[in-house]
Amino acid sequence: MYITDKGEKVFVMDGHTHLWDARKDNRKNRYGSTFIETFWNGHTGMSPPENVWDLNRFEYYGAKAAEKDLFEKGYVDVAVMQPTYLYEFYNEGFNTVEQCSALKKLRPENVVLNGRIDPRDGKKGIAKLESDFDKWKFKGVKLYTAEWRGESKGYKLSEPIVKPYLDKLVELGIKNVHLHKGPTIHPLSLDAFDVNDVDDVATLYPDLNFIVDHCGIPRLEDFCWIANQEPNVFGGLAIISAFTHTRPRYFQRLMVDLLYYLGPDRLLFGSDYAIWEPSWIVEKIMNFEFDEASAEEAQTELTLEVKRKIMGENMAKIYDINPSDFINNTQASNVAAE
Repeated sequence: MYITDKGEKVFVMDGHTHLWDARKDNRKNRYGSTFIETFWNGHTGMSPPENVWDLNRFEYYGAKAAEKDLFEKGYVDVAVMQPTYLYEFYNEGFNTVEQCSALKKLRPENVVLNGRIDPRDGKKGIAKLESDFDKWKFKGVKLYTAEWRGESKGYKLSEPIVKPYLDKLVELGIKNVHLHKGPTIHPLSLDAFDVNDVDDVATLYPDLNFIVDHCGIPRLEDFCWIANQEPNVFGGLAIISAFTHTRPRYFQRLMVDLLYYLGPDRLLFGSDYAIWEPSWIVEKIMNFEFDEASAEEAQTELTLEVKRKIMGENMAKIYDINPSDFINNTQASNVAAE
C-alpha cells in the first residue's frame, strides 16, 4: 500500500513479477548466461545506485527476499507472477510455475500465480494446462512467443496451433492472457516479439483479456493502434515504468501516447521484479506529473484518480480482486517516505 503525504491510500498491484533461478549450476549453455546478463544490464543501468544488487543475489534471490522486496518495502499489495520456462537455456527452467509457487505459499493472499502455455506442446501441453489449473486455479497465463523450443525460434499468435489453447482457456474460465512483447533479450529473435499478431486473436476472442506486457516497445506505435481498435487489449507497463529514473522525459512521451490511445482504464502497473525493485518505481510514478503540453496532448492529467487506476485498480478488476480488502487492512500498508 502506498500512502501519500496527505494520508490517501493507494492500492498497488504489480502485474509483472518473477522468482527466477539463473545460477551457474542451472545454466544449460552460454545462452543461460547471456539471457540473465541482459537483465543484469537493465538492472544496473536503470536502477538508482542505492537499489543495485550484488550479482549473486540477482541471479538467485529466493522467496523470502522477494517477500521483503515486494510486500514489506515495495508498497505492493498483490503481485502477479509470470512464469518463463526457457528450458533450452536452463536445466530446471528459469522461472517456472513451481518455482514461483514458493512465494505463493509464503503469501497466499498477496500473490496471484499465473500459468504458462506454449502452443508448440500440442495435446500434451493442453493436458498439462488442465492439470496445472486443477492444482492452482489460474486466472491468467503467460505466453512467451519468442521462447526457443528445439529448432523453433518462436511462433505467432495467428498460427493454427494457438487456437486450441485459447479455446481451452475459455472453457476453463481463464480470462487473462499475458503476452510478452517487448525489447529483444539475447539470444531471442526480434521478429518473435512483434505485436502485429495480437489483433487477430483479440478480435476472435472478445471474452479474453490480452495484456501486452511491455506494450510492445520499441514498437509502441503499432501496439497503440492495435489497442485503440481492440477493447480487450491492455498495456502492461513493465520496463516502461523503470524509465522514470534514467529517462523521465521518455517515460512521459510513452505515457502520453498510451493514455491518448488507450485511456487510463487499460494501463496496468508492473515493475518487472527482480530486474527492478518496485519500491523506487512506485515512488517515482506517484510523484510524477505531466508538464502542461503533455497533459494537453494526452488529454488527461496524471491525477491521483488516474494513478489509482494504473497502479492497481485496473489490474484488480480483471483479476476479480477487491482493493478495499487491502485498503482496510492497515497492518499491510507501507507508508510513503517522508
